[in-house]
Amino acid sequence: LLIGILMGLLLARKVSVPVMALRDAATKVGEGDLDQKVKINSNDEIGQLGKAFNNMVDDLSKARGELDRNNSELTSTNATLKNTLEELKAAQVQLIQSEKMASLGELTAGIAHEIQNPLNFVNNFSELNTELIQEMTHELSAGNYAEVNKIALDVNENQLKITHHGKRADAIVKGMLHHSRKSTGQKELTDINALADEYLRLSYHGIRAKDKTFNPSYKSRYDEKLRPINVVSQDIGRVLLNLYNNAFYSVKAKFNEQNKKQVPYEPTVIVTTSGFDDKMLITIRDNGMGISKKILDKIYQPFFTTKPTGEGTGLGLSLSYDIIKAHGGNILVETSEGEFAEFIIELVY
Repeated sequence: LLIGILMGLLLARKVSVPVMALRDAATKVGEGDLDQKVKINSNDEIGQLGKAFNNMVDDLSKARGELDRNNSELTSTNATLKNTLEELKAAQVQLIQSEKMASLGELTAGIAHEIQNPLNFVNNFSELNTELIQEMTHELSAGNYAEVNKIALDVNENQLKITHHGKRADAIVKGMLHHSRKSTGQKELTDINALADEYLRLSYHGIRAKDKTFNPSYKSRYDEKLRPINVVSQDIGRVLLNLYNNAFYSVKAKFNEQNKKQVPYEPTVIVTTSGFDDKMLITIRDNGMGISKKILDKIYQPFFTTKPTGEGTGLGLSLSYDIIKAHGGNILVETSEGEFAEFIIELVY
């Protein structure tokens, strides 16, 4: 019995001590210490368990090293991607500004023509007032006060006209400066009819200034009951200008083509507005070259253009699409190649 008890104690010590060591090592590994190893004093089942535990710790240590390297690479990659994203955002801002300045260049000739009209009125009425004042001085000297009063009324009427046309010229200049500045993104109640008409005239005069022999016609059908809408007027104006320029470009291309064939053709751009309870529509239709079905799905892609190199950035329609989407609206297109193209802007009140 004594021998049996001694053998039991020795056997328990031989088993329990390595098991306790294995337990303690496993606890420390669970706490994150992967330097833990157990001593192996035998090749029996307990020894094999110790070897398996040590192998497991080695594998965990390698896995942690690999994970740390991956995390380091991922951190580095994230930093690179962040820098790239910032560069892309900066490039996008520059591209948008470049497109804006390109459209401003398109406007320049139209603005010059538009501003010339009120300036001519100002000059003419100023000269007329100078003559009337000289005449008034003469009548005063002669004592013809009734005639002086009549001339004074004419002078006053001319002065009102000078003020009116001076304000018109001022508004045109302010509009040009407003267009060239970076958009603040602030929405304001806007008269779409007035905005559409102003940019239509500027676009028309711009293309006429480029080619005096080309004289397209443009028509407007504005809904007089159209309510003002809350939009970023500068951005919507840019969309309209782009669509107008594209329309006049298309009819000019068809005009040149038909002219070579000596086929009668009247290039025409028609702008229509209409209002409903919850939305308004702005329609720009031209009887130009139309759009091929093959490229219809690509027209809103950045940098896609059918114009020759140097005549288009390929950003106009892409930016226009983004602007209208940002306003919660939509741009639709209906076209028949060689016959017409019609862009419909939907804006929601």
